Amino acid sequence: MIFTIIGALVFMAVMLLSILIMCGLPLGEFTMGGAYKVFPKKLRIIMLFQIILQAFFVVIILQSGGIMSLWFSKKATKIICIIIASYLSINTLMNLASKSKKEKYIMTPLSTIAAICYWITALS
Repeated sequence: MIFTIIGALVFMAVMLLSILIMCGLPLGEFTMGGAYKVFPKKLRIIMLFQIILQAFFVVIILQSGGIMSLWFSKKATKIICIIIASYLSINTLMNLASKSKKEKYIMTPLSTIAAICYWITALS
């Protein structure tokens, strides 16, 4: 259960960063290879969909870890959690390869921790 909570908290921190970026704060160097210090308005609108998806990711780990009641069957929730864990594993590699030092040195550890927590929760 501790990995479930850690995974959810890490992802909520990433969600907070996404919300701040969407609001126009100059934190864009933490994402998308650091291409934008401040995200253009069109990308901020797209960021809203990313935040909704991130919230879904948090719900899934909490459900898979038995902290929240299930929206889907237990098996479906575990499968979704495995898919998210796989995505986070790939995301870790992408962050590691980033040209942005902020993304590489801050987001890589966060995505690594989240990936590990999602894998442990999904497979337990």
